[in-house]
Amino acid sequence: MEIKRLEYDFSVCKVADYSKVNLESVYCFIGKTDEEKSLVCLTEDVPDNVTKCDNGWKAFRIQGVLDFSLIGILSKISTLLAENNIGIFAVSTYNTDYILTKRENFERAISVLKNDGYTVV
Repeated sequence: MEIKRLEYDFSVCKVADYSKVNLESVYCFIGKTDEEKSLVCLTEDVPDNVTKCDNGWKAFRIQGVLDFSLIGILSKISTLLAENNIGIFAVSTYNTDYILTKRENFERAISVLKNDGYTVV
């Protein structure tokens, strides 16, 4: 399986509302529940109406469009990283999954995945 490094810095945030979110940014993930409004975005695009923000994330994505019938892709990656004491923050889209790790763990995460046979581009 192929994964692609994303050469950006990301932030994971809670926002008061989405009025100041740059929806035209190359990466912008929003999630809303009855309890919160979340945002994962490029650090340079963090809006000024965040209520909480955690900077220092790097990301990679699973390349290609993943069929909904595929099972265990994210589970396998998260297990490999957990076994190496690397925490993740995952975001799923219609096409694929994005995995974020803290910056200080990113290169080690990539190395763990390479050692398990993943191709990194």
